[in-house]
Formats: sequence, C-alpha cells, structure tokens
Amino acid sequence: MKKTTFHLIEDYMISCMKDSAHDQEHIYRVLHLALMIAQTEPETDYDVLICACLLHDIGRRAQFENPALNHAEAGAEQAFRFLLDHQFSEEFAEKVSDCIRSHRFRKNRPPQSLEAKILFDADKIDVSGAVGIARTLIYQGSMSTPIYSLLPDGTISDGTADTTPSFFHEYKYKLEHIYEHFYTVKGAAIAKQRQQAAADFYQALYQEVKTSRDDGRSRLDTLLE
Repeated sequence: MKKTTFHLIEDYMISCMKDSAHDQEHIYRVLHLALMIAQTEPETDYDVLICACLLHDIGRRAQFENPALNHAEAGAEQAFRFLLDHQFSEEFAEKVSDCIRSHRFRKNRPPQSLEAKILFDADKIDVSGAVGIARTLIYQGSMSTPIYSLLPDGTISDGTADTTPSFFHEYKYKLEHIYEHFYTVKGAAIAKQRQQAAADFYQALYQEVKTSRDDGRSRLDTLLE
C-alpha cells in the first residue's frame, strides 16, 4: 500500500473517531497484531488487511447515536462507500467491507477470507486482554464511577442497575470463554500468551476491590480520584 493511500485511509479513520482516543488506540493495536499474524500467512492481501484494520470500528459513532444499529454492519457500509468515492475498485471495497462486517461475528457471519480471519483474531486478542481493563480505567469507562462493594454471596457489585451485568462478572466470563476459538495458528498462540496475564490482572484487581477502606469505599476508588 502506498504511503499516500495509507494516510488517506488513516486520516478518514481518525476523522470518524476524533472524539475517542480510546478507539484510535485500539485501531493501531489491532493493526499491529494483525500484521504480526499475517507474517505467518503468506497468502495475505496486505492492502485489504491494513485497510480493514484501520476502518473496522468506524461504525461506532453511528451506533452511539443509535444503539439499535450494528456497528460492524454500519462500518462496513460506510467503508464501502468511502472506498468507492476515492476510486478504489468495487472488488477491493467489497473485500474490505466483508472483513469489517464479520470481525465480531455480527449477524452470525463468521469470517470467510484469510484477511477477515486475521482481523477477527487480532481484534479478539486486543479486546479480551488485561489491557482492556487498563484502558477502561484510563479512559473513564464503566469502572470509573461506581463504588464497588462485596455482596453477601461473595460477588462484587459495581453499582450498575440490576439488569446490567457487573463488569467483573462480564470480564470473568470473557476470560473463561473468549480465548476458546481462533482462526489462525499465530493468533491462537498470541492469545494463549496473553490469557494468563489477563487472568492475573483480573485477580489482582478483584482483590483490590474486595479490600475496603474505613469509609466503605474500595482502595480502587483512590486510583480514580
């Protein structure tokens, strides 16, 4: 991919995510992971892969504005139009949009192409690792405001509504299930390396939350003040 083409797509990605440093950072990590995986897959079309990685989350703003939207589907359609408008071939635009459409199993559409499988693995590794919790803290996500408390059954309440799963329950579920299936050998190997680090981080954070200060707030709260 020519530098001018790369920067054109990169600038478009940044414009779509200008209000979210969190999402921009995720994009570059996924691209890095995908290129690592692609080194072991000689049949990879790097232009398709790079473009799909840069644009795979551009539908998130539309989803924020309308939660009923599927961000992968919205992003695929948006990327397809952008690429056609900038003189990319319809075949190339379709390959990129197909990667985006399937990167999180949206609409039960498993990735079919090699590039889509690599993107799926890279995205899954990034969003499920210990770094995901750290990002949430840094960018004031769901862990930034609640006061955590230990419930009688030994679980953690994070102050969310009864209908919303606790962040800790959700993350534990991810640790137990999200590393189960990968499409590339390299992706599975990277995931295995990260799984223990993520589990260790979860346990350390869980213990931090369970340890209350005299005023009833958790020690974690001091990190967020």
